[in-house]
Amino acid sequence: MSEFKYRPLKDRVLIEPHKAEEKTASGIIIPDSAKEKPQKGTVVAVGEGKKDEPMSLKSGDVVIYGKYGGTEIQIDGKDYLIMREDDILLVE
Repeated sequence: MSEFKYRPLKDRVLIEPHKAEEKTASGIIIPDSAKEKPQKGTVVAVGEGKKDEPMSLKSGDVVIYGKYGGTEIQIDGKDYLIMREDDILLVE
């Protein structure tokens, strides 16, 4: 992964969400209006952490987060989520 030119502050993590499912397991195509918001993404950049709490995540980690977690932002035309490390539920 190339070096990302933005760096989140303190305990924040920048995540690139994975694409929403296009089809069900049985092959039914899901229309845009019915697609679930993805809860999985790849960590693009991490902050330095708090004074006594270093960050446990690193770029490239695949994480799962809460359905309504984080703040949606756009950087250079791409969609990202920025959230605190505490809002991440697990790492794959």
